[in-house]
Amino acid sequence: MKEILKFFKTLSDPTRLRIIFLLLGKDLCVCELTFILKMSQSRVSHQLRILRDAGLVEDKRDGKWMIYGIPPNIRGTLRPLLDLFGKEKRRESAEILKDLENLQICLKDDIRRTRGRRTRAPKGMRGRKPAQSSGRPA
Repeated sequence: MKEILKFFKTLSDPTRLRIIFLLLGKDLCVCELTFILKMSQSRVSHQLRILRDAGLVEDKRDGKWMIYGIPPNIRGTLRPLLDLFGKEKRRESAEILKDLENLQICLKDDIRRTRGRRTRAPKGMRGRKPAQSSGRPA
């Protein structure tokens, strides 16, 4: 009984449900989810941890990326279950439509690669700390 309650309680949060709908379509990294959902990295990571702890999401390392997806055994159960609760209504949801639109932009712009790029300090500044302000105007 505890596991069933945990399963439905986990899915009862709107953000977690939006993440599940996205991950049913495609495995994504945190930077892609933050772009799509327009939420902070810490908020998305928190929701992913809850989903992972409930066994609804798994993470896999792909180079420097942690990619989140739904385990195959859960996917086969989750999709039909969610379809029982209004596949058509889901398609009419403004939030979900916006998420799908953002997903397309994310994939087109290759957010994972462009957001994941590290910026480097200018050549002369590498290894140096930025100058501290004395608090007096120059």
